Amino acid sequence: MTEAPTTDQSPIAAMASDGSKTKPTMPPATAQSTALQVRDVHVSLAGRPVLTGVNLHVSRGELVGLIGPNGAGKTTLLRTVLGLLQPTSGQVEVEGRAVRPGRVPIGYVPQRHEFAWDFPISVATTVMTGLTGRLGLFRRSQISDWEAVADALERVKLADLADRPVGQLSGGQRQRVLVARALALRPTVLLLDEPFTGLDMPTQDLLADLFQALAHEGRAVLMTTHDILSALDGCDRIALINRKIVAAGDTTELSSDPQAWMDAFEVGPESALMRVLKAA
Repeated sequence: MTEAPTTDQSPIAAMASDGSKTKPTMPPATAQSTALQVRDVHVSLAGRPVLTGVNLHVSRGELVGLIGPNGAGKTTLLRTVLGLLQPTSGQVEVEGRAVRPGRVPIGYVPQRHEFAWDFPISVATTVMTGLTGRLGLFRRSQISDWEAVADALERVKLADLADRPVGQLSGGQRQRVLVARALALRPTVLLLDEPFTGLDMPTQDLLADLFQALAHEGRAVLMTTHDILSALDGCDRIALINRKIVAAGDTTELSSDPQAWMDAFEVGPESALMRVLKAA
């Protein structure tokens, strides 16, 4: 078994010096094949219905924005797709297989406040933690794992900070670390939970461009967001959620359907939300 270098030099730095890093390739994709399928999913928490009859699909090659008011069930749906929450009825499938925790490689970018940033580890090691489920308890990381980490850091433009302690990073850099952590799995399906919250515009633009590129490379990307204008500009499709999918369609279709937005957000035609949509 080949293990990562054990010198004081980081494994990523060692690979850079000897030229051993190889570029990964995405598995071949069937054009517009459905990667994520949510079928009539119901979820209750503490006896209270949170999701009711959710139906949603995301195909390889598209970026879908999941938009709804606070408490609409957006994060709950992502956690259900991950297998962290069990639906009371219905089913979630990835690449045609029922989801089980740790069994299907799904990349997940949680909200930034959910991560323990004061833990004394480097950026590269933090990204490596994204592979824990795949590595298991008894297999040590190999060169191929560190190659995946290095490639992910390159995608988010943090390769030069691989050895820096994560506690020393800015908010935008931390968000990029979380994205790299998800990409290290080289997943077919990527879930993003409010990835733009609290970021400056350059970082938002960098990540928005990256998410579009990842979708165009053949991944299925599902993103929750409150940034309606950015979603309308950058997503291929939008799904409006309020415990159930109220409406779904391409961005042009939904931007011209004010009733769908009023139903999803439970607001009137003169609300601030509708003024934003009219200005879009």
